[in-house]
Amino acid sequence: MKYANIREEEIKIKVRDDFFSEYDYKILGNIDFCVTPKNKNPKQTQLFDDINLLWAEAKTGDYDVISMFAQLILTIGKARTFDKTLPPAFLGAFDGKKIAFIPYNAVLDIFSLNDFNWNVTSSNQNTKEFSIIRERVQKSLDKNDYLYDFLKDEKELKFFIKNNLAKATESGKILINKNNFVPIYLRWVEQVKPYIDFNWEDGKKQNILDNSFFLADLFVDDKGTPVIEDDTPISENLFVVFKNGHYEIAKENLKSLFNATIPFKDKKPYEQFWKKYKRPPLEEFQKYILERKDLLVPQDIRERKGAYFTPRIWVELSQKYIADVLGEDWQEEYYVWDCAAGTGNLLAGLTNKYHIFASTLDQSDVNAMHERIENGALLLHDYVFQFDFLNDEFLPKSKGGKLPDDLYNIITDEEKRKKLVVYINPPYAESNGKVSKNRSNVQVSRINQKYSEKLEKVGAELYAQFISRIYFEIPSSIIAQFSKLKLLNGTNSKIFRSNYLAKLEKTFVVPAKTFDNVKGNFPIGFFIWDSSKKVIFKETIADIYDENANFINNKCFYSYDEENGRINDWINKYKPKKDEKNVGFLMADAPDFQSNNYISISNKKGTRHAIYIPIIIENLVISSIYLTVRHCIEATWLNDRDQFLFPNDKWESDSDFKNDCLAFTLFHSQNRITSNDGTNHWIPFTELEVNARSKFESNFMTDFIAGKLKIENETQDLFSQEKSKKEAQKLEFSEEAKLVFDAGKNLWKYYHTQEFPSFRGVDSNAVGRRGVYNVNASLYDIREHFQGRNDKGKMNNKSEDETYMKLIAELRSALKILAKKIEPKVYEYGFLKE
Repeated sequence: MKYANIREEEIKIKVRDDFFSEYDYKILGNIDFCVTPKNKNPKQTQLFDDINLLWAEAKTGDYDVISMFAQLILTIGKARTFDKTLPPAFLGAFDGKKIAFIPYNAVLDIFSLNDFNWNVTSSNQNTKEFSIIRERVQKSLDKNDYLYDFLKDEKELKFFIKNNLAKATESGKILINKNNFVPIYLRWVEQVKPYIDFNWEDGKKQNILDNSFFLADLFVDDKGTPVIEDDTPISENLFVVFKNGHYEIAKENLKSLFNATIPFKDKKPYEQFWKKYKRPPLEEFQKYILERKDLLVPQDIRERKGAYFTPRIWVELSQKYIADVLGEDWQEEYYVWDCAAGTGNLLAGLTNKYHIFASTLDQSDVNAMHERIENGALLLHDYVFQFDFLNDEFLPKSKGGKLPDDLYNIITDEEKRKKLVVYINPPYAESNGKVSKNRSNVQVSRINQKYSEKLEKVGAELYAQFISRIYFEIPSSIIAQFSKLKLLNGTNSKIFRSNYLAKLEKTFVVPAKTFDNVKGNFPIGFFIWDSSKKVIFKETIADIYDENANFINNKCFYSYDEENGRINDWINKYKPKKDEKNVGFLMADAPDFQSNNYISISNKKGTRHAIYIPIIIENLVISSIYLTVRHCIEATWLNDRDQFLFPNDKWESDSDFKNDCLAFTLFHSQNRITSNDGTNHWIPFTELEVNARSKFESNFMTDFIAGKLKIENETQDLFSQEKSKKEAQKLEFSEEAKLVFDAGKNLWKYYHTQEFPSFRGVDSNAVGRRGVYNVNASLYDIREHFQGRNDKGKMNNKSEDETYMKLIAELRSALKILAKKIEPKVYEYGFLKE
């Protein structure tokens, strides 16, 4: 066996290095092993552009090939990965001994099985679904015998990879259909048009536009050979054709006005672009595309980016998701109203202008859309109108209102409303309790006043006001909206969620920073709600995309409404009635990741509006658990809105967990204890251990760790939560915690070796050090000594002392290791939900 006695992750790395080094490798969602062509310029990755060559299942040892393939297919089908990214040429399965391949098209029909439960656990071999797929895989392997032993068949395997995966880059292409041909054209305008050597102004005079060249590109095969005969009805619709590697004018009466051949300035962009898409379109779409070539007008003509501009990659993706939910022909069957349209960029790519309505608050935006219509934008002049959605009444123009009569007839008809998609990216402004010029409608709108009891605090959010009016006044419609996630899981949205009964059909989430004029590291989601289905929202599994629109994985988002409480309800149980004899204060804040930067320990209460818990001997470990739980897991854009919860009681009997949390808290940077603000009770070492030059003012922490302190007041015991006055026990620390203590001790010892100016008659800048010797220095004080502060009083991130930088790096590394050990218990004990 080539890869014996090693873990699965190591096997994947070995297989990648030994056989797929000429390709890029990644994990795609729950698919173990994904191979793609080398991306020479990763910054240019865009939606749907990845060409996948191989999706594979990996195992250790000598595993059953059929079972591996069955698990892989169940994994793909459950996540519907083929809906989010282009499927590969081959599926694969490998373990420590062998690897096998199946052409993807050989199992393609499996994903279309009727009455098939894709929600079974993919690794459970005892299910009916697993057996069905095993049987199908076996038949495929019988016909396509691509099974190789890593040792015995090494040459043959490398030959297969070289001669099949490499060629697969030509066949793994996106099919062009009526839902995506407009977005593909828009990308073609950006990536191919600039390299065509043609006078576009002269062409425009003869009605030869860039869409004529795009259509010419569509109706050739992969070798660039025309597939449309000159005397067919389709050819009559083509002004330009592609022949012999260049463009030609097709209309006889126009040939004399232009060069016989229209070459490329550079043909490489053309070649690279069409490697991604399969030409020509399927015959069923050819006629439709030609009939609707009027759609092929650049949507960015005189387009200006408004305050809530939706990036094109998310516009395209959102429309794909709508098609997944409502069907391929949804634009023919449904009406669309963007009631927060701005300049209308969210509507780019939609094809049926007779079914599209757009309204916006500002007349200047309406004027901009009307101007775009004159330049070919796919909207009707009378269906684009000024409307204050949060204040104006639903009245038709025929009765003195602002709504087009056709739209009014839809929203007032119970059956037609079911075919209305309110498709919006509403503003994200949030009130601070005052009305300002840029938030003139926040909190004072008619809608907020009308539904104040159902909105409560979330009424401060403009997008919540938009959604509430849609839900309550256009019932049974489809709501397809971009927004922050507060309506799903925000504590201020609980009352609204109890009144908002709609089924969340499909969701994806992306980083907020990909939107113009949106600040912050948090997620923005796209949600498709069916308001005709009365469901209380509890949780959803969302598809996650990175900033380049690469599918990452799935994540569950919860309402948390059925939980016992949040983590602050838990910590408040341990708040002493008096703050006498405290050794510091724990500052607690809102129970989500976005507020973690405020969670800290200090000598005194701060001025921030937050919860301040006096830390006494009875709640010292509890306070450490709180700070650790909030900081041991890195805050990211994706978990930014996750809520910390009231835990179960399993943590109470886990002394290892408690002691790990104490160690983490003692050495974490959010421990802001400083001897400048009072006695430092938080030195975790004795004077002898760090070679201090005199006695510490307090040995509280080392006495606590050694079990020398008694709990004098009758209260909850730290470890059993039983009322007692017993003597505490010496704390025993894990190996990971000991590493943290060792790294911290080295830092303290190094501080106590420093030279300092004397207290009297010596320049404070002597020998290049800051301040004077402080035997009671805390970790925060030590950091300040070496790192100093800038002109604004903020502590610098680095020090010029190389030894210090090495020691602080070792401490941070040890803390990360300890944090990884603690992290699973954060979920096990219910502080967070996975």
